[in-house]
Amino acid sequence: MFRKIRKKKLDSFKSILSGRHNMLIVLQDFPDPDAIAAASALKEIANTIGNVQCSVACGGVLGRAENRMLVRYLDLNLLSTDQVMLADFDVVAMVDTQPGTGNNSLPVDVIPDIVIDHHPIRRATRSSAFYDIRSKYGSTSTILYEYVVSFGLTPDTKLTTALLYGIRSDTNDLGAESIQADIDASIALYPAANKKMLGRIQTERLPKEYFQMLTLGLQNARSYGPCVVSSIGSINNPDMIGEIADLLLRNEESSWALCYGIYGKKMLLSLRALDTKYDAGRVMHKLVYKYGTGGGHNVMAGGQIPLPSATPESIRRLERHIIKKFLKLTNAPRDKWERLVSL
Repeated sequence: MFRKIRKKKLDSFKSILSGRHNMLIVLQDFPDPDAIAAASALKEIANTIGNVQCSVACGGVLGRAENRMLVRYLDLNLLSTDQVMLADFDVVAMVDTQPGTGNNSLPVDVIPDIVIDHHPIRRATRSSAFYDIRSKYGSTSTILYEYVVSFGLTPDTKLTTALLYGIRSDTNDLGAESIQADIDASIALYPAANKKMLGRIQTERLPKEYFQMLTLGLQNARSYGPCVVSSIGSINNPDMIGEIADLLLRNEESSWALCYGIYGKKMLLSLRALDTKYDAGRVMHKLVYKYGTGGGHNVMAGGQIPLPSATPESIRRLERHIIKKFLKLTNAPRDKWERLVSL
């Protein structure tokens, strides 16, 4: 059954927009379809009920071909946070991320007015004037869809298609970590979605660099009992880290998959777990503790570690530490390993 947002919550949301003219919507640095769709829904709500003009920004790049395709389909002018001046906006919002997570480029001294997310709540988020955090939900798109409907709006075909794709991509087609709310939203969205475009987004053509990084990820993959670990070195497409982690978890002997790479002056990590009985978010948090930031859900998590002096030796030391700690946290053998792919 569709969950309608309470009137008190809707009135509180509208009060934030009252008298405002320009809103900046901040996404994680490397936004996924869920973030892109959720931002588009928030933009539609702000435009329609508050006559507030919106800009959407992130601090990184769109790596996956399907993400770029989705942005083109939505005609979304996704800006870099380096291109925007916070002083130009009288309201700041975040979707699918929160202040203090380390995966977005909102200055740490800026508290957003609005935060809507499906990840565990962060302490800094409680300082926002309005926040709606539902860590049991499989996607932020589901939350925003409930707001769209509760405000009496009817999303057009493009937004409908984006929200459906956002839900399906973040829940692995309503599999791991989806709840009834995600299923209900998908059922409601599906009839009006552009099915042909859904197929095109999912099967967007890929550059040869994608296959080169995929090959490197497989060549570097090592199995430690139930765990598989891989590094893809220095990269220009951070989304590949998560994509390779997803692929490695499909190894029939693996319960955990960790992939990491270097982007700019950061080590980025993606962690996947086979079952919801595992807590990938907790493991990632402990994995990067004192080095960086990280977290997530039961089966999916991400982290980032700043590299102020990214010398080859310092990176190797950090890699050894991360692998050793990961294997300890997952009770995997540390001395016995084998390559996943024979060279």
